Amino acid sequence: MAAEIIDGKAIAARVRERVAEEVAELPFAPGLATVLVGDDPASATYVRMKREDSEQVGIRSFHHEPGADVSADELAALLGELNADEGVHGILLQLPLPDHLDDAAMTALIDPAKDVDGLHPVNAGLLVQGQPGMVPCTPAGVMVLLEHTGTELEGARAVVLGRSQLVGKPVAALLLAANATVTQCHSRTRDLASVCSQADVLVAAAGRPRLVTADMVKEGAIVIDVGTNRTDDGLTGDVDFDAVKDKTSAITPVPGGVGPMTRAMLLANTVKAARR
Repeated sequence: MAAEIIDGKAIAARVRERVAEEVAELPFAPGLATVLVGDDPASATYVRMKREDSEQVGIRSFHHEPGADVSADELAALLGELNADEGVHGILLQLPLPDHLDDAAMTALIDPAKDVDGLHPVNAGLLVQGQPGMVPCTPAGVMVLLEHTGTELEGARAVVLGRSQLVGKPVAALLLAANATVTQCHSRTRDLASVCSQADVLVAAAGRPRLVTADMVKEGAIVIDVGTNRTDDGLTGDVDFDAVKDKTSAITPVPGGVGPMTRAMLLANTVKAARR
């Protein structure tokens, strides 16, 4: 039986449709502030797409580009102004920041209730404790993709390959909350292939192109590839897609899998913040 190639674009489109319906029911338009520091082309593209997405579903977009040489005090002042602005319900500080600024320190200045990226330490703590809070967009999107496959997570053996604050750790917490039995590993894990090959659900988020090979995947597993690695061959995931796909029951492609879900879940988080 051929593997299902999970169409992240189509699932993200349905999420956007739902968000647009929710926005239309609100007595006000949610506001999303985007802050772009520096001149990184990829970051500029991501922010532009996120602003376009927002406008398409009725979310007001407030954009700020303080300049690559902005000081920590100046950026902190801007974030403070956005925290205090009642018309701004969500704040997105595009990462990474220039080297002279501390990503974690600046993110921690955002009001946790407006932290639509879900990266504030308060939201990270709430997630670990199983309490309501803002969930990072990519992990939230991973869970929607798994829901689409109809996967019964309760009691399933899930392996998360990666331990980043942005994806690996929050995905593991969400899978635990869904009553999966979770193993978290990384590129330095001993017998990595053996660990991964036991997974009913494998989430690859290590940031290393084609790290996951066919011998690391259990027959019939569901594989979610979070990797977005730019190589000479173009954009590729953490999974060797062509070698692995025939062993799976469902797998996400790169591009077109998790990426579109990340953008869609940002919109969902903004509406969530506005309702609060």
